[in-house]
Amino acid sequence: MTLDHALAPPGISPQTPKSGPPEGSVGRRPLDLETLTPAAARGTRLRNVPRWLRRTVGPLLLLALWQVFSATGVLRPDVLASPGTIARAGSDLIADGTLTSAMAISLQRVAVGLVLGGAVGTALALVSGLSRLGEDLVDASVQMLRTVPWVGLIPLFIIWLGIGEAPKVALIALGVAFHLYLNVYAGIRGVDPQLIEAGESLGLGRWGLVRHVVLPGALPGAMTGLRYSLATAWLALVFGESVNADAGIGFLMNQAREFFRTDVIVVCLVVYAFLGLTADVIVRILERLLLQWRPTFTGQ
Repeated sequence: MTLDHALAPPGISPQTPKSGPPEGSVGRRPLDLETLTPAAARGTRLRNVPRWLRRTVGPLLLLALWQVFSATGVLRPDVLASPGTIARAGSDLIADGTLTSAMAISLQRVAVGLVLGGAVGTALALVSGLSRLGEDLVDASVQMLRTVPWVGLIPLFIIWLGIGEAPKVALIALGVAFHLYLNVYAGIRGVDPQLIEAGESLGLGRWGLVRHVVLPGALPGAMTGLRYSLATAWLALVFGESVNADAGIGFLMNQAREFFRTDVIVVCLVVYAFLGLTADVIVRILERLLLQWRPTFTGQ
């Protein structure tokens, strides 16, 4: 017996609730609820796509639009050749060995200029960064020369060094030296003073501090300077090879300009970009190997 039966007066039976739908709900259908996907879940789906595939979407879309504009006549061949024409020109240059030999000569110029400029820039940064006397003697002169556009020194380099390989290598070395100097110097002066005090408390002498504390602390700045230096080296190579060059990628570009060969010009630009990107990837790999001790944020 339920509570309603117990409280009901004699002779009156308790009412049982109706099991049907409530009043006013006759003919209504239950609402169809749409399943909502959280934004975080959608972002997770995008992140599950391989990164190399996400990074190739933009360039492939650009190439597709380029080809469509060329096929429809929006881009005329005398203004900019189509990707198919450029690919055929590149394959022809590779087949006859012209592009390969030009790349080898340009790489040699960049390598020599990078070594010379890197050695000079790093040495000056060490002298200026490790010593106040060295800073007083070196930094002012370097900062003054850095403000001079190094491309404007091409006429002087031609007068001083002639029209051979020397002015091209010197131009590359000059651009590399400034970037490495600034970043290595900033890295040395950016070392935490508490690390210096800790090293001194452990009994490290001056050269011990330089070897075990200062140089490792300045290494991130040096790697950043190396990346900037490589970009500047390729830029200086373009300027250097455009002046009295008889071989190299810049020489091919000058010849193509004389005959309005936009396909060959674009091939040379793609080669410049490819070589620069390859050098940057090598520096990134080297940076990961040398800076494993440094925690970094890699994005979400």
